[in-house]
Amino acid sequence: MKFVFWLAVAMVAYTYLGYVAWLWARCRWRRRPVESGAYFPSVSIVLIARNEVIHIKNKIQTLLTLNYPAEQVELIAVSDGSSDGTDRVLSEFASLPRVQIIVHGQPRGKAAGLNEALKIARGEIVVFTDVRQTIAADAIQRLMENFSDLSVGCASGGLTLGNPVSGDVLKGVGTYWKIEKAIREMESASGSVVGATGALYAVRRSLLTPLPVETILDDVFIPMQVVHQGSRVVFDARAKVWDTPDLGRGREFARKVRTLGGIYQLLQLEPWLLSRTNPVRFEFISHKLLRLAVPFAICAALASSFFLPGVTYRIALVLQLTFYGLGIWGSLPLKWNPLARVADAAFTFVLLNAAAVVAFANFVAGRKPAWSR
Repeated sequence: MKFVFWLAVAMVAYTYLGYVAWLWARCRWRRRPVESGAYFPSVSIVLIARNEVIHIKNKIQTLLTLNYPAEQVELIAVSDGSSDGTDRVLSEFASLPRVQIIVHGQPRGKAAGLNEALKIARGEIVVFTDVRQTIAADAIQRLMENFSDLSVGCASGGLTLGNPVSGDVLKGVGTYWKIEKAIREMESASGSVVGATGALYAVRRSLLTPLPVETILDDVFIPMQVVHQGSRVVFDARAKVWDTPDLGRGREFARKVRTLGGIYQLLQLEPWLLSRTNPVRFEFISHKLLRLAVPFAICAALASSFFLPGVTYRIALVLQLTFYGLGIWGSLPLKWNPLARVADAAFTFVLLNAAAVVAFANFVAGRKPAWSR
């Protein structure tokens, strides 16, 4: 029982602290700076939308007015079975010389839309973005600077949860994302990032391969294909993209279940990810896979500490129960909470691990994740 407890604690500690410490040390003994500089290649911006009538017009207008040479940019927008007026809005831009619109009456999935857009993309660099997020005016220019380094095959932007006017969000999911960004920055500084920011990332068109149509995590699948071909995936926090910090707990939970389920799917689609042919296999396991195992480890630690005698295990039990109690407290709509930041972080931790359990249950039951808006 002691072995189970300490093994579980070690797994959780490594996943959230040990891997970060290892990256920190690697950045100091093997730093690999990007030889960035001014670079203005032709760019194809790809956008897949389904029922995004609220956001699509503003998004396209933003993309067409970025701080980047207009003659070097083409926009390819695909409507994937929209039924809310998205197609009508897209038709307003169809006559513009730098815009190509593809409309499908029936939903086929994001991967199918990406594959079709990539067939007609002409830019040296393909930029992937989502509809809802707000892109900074200089974001594309910042991303392109990384491609002046020929070893870079993919560059990821930095997602900020909050409002570009009021600033970053410092609690809950925002705190979690700050930690995630720090990990990506250290992975990038000493090698390659395991995945990209789905809201904004760019890839050399010569390195792109067709996606399996059922792919959920294009922002992991595509970067890993880039790494597999010997190029780097880097993270550039200067290329900012802003997103709403709270979509509602139900939608946020469903999104996380779908994302974590996408990792299981990737292992089925690309088994080489766990083989020696994966140059970032250690990072992939540490950053992605171990997080799927954490909920089972924390359950094992809690159960074993309940049955083990001794002061050490009693203290461990109390600390765990207190933390999860704070998570429950953080889920309540209280107006005054002296431990709000800790409670929000605890709630986010519990929410993410609950989503991992649901994703595992879906995987075992054979329920496949599906892309949605």
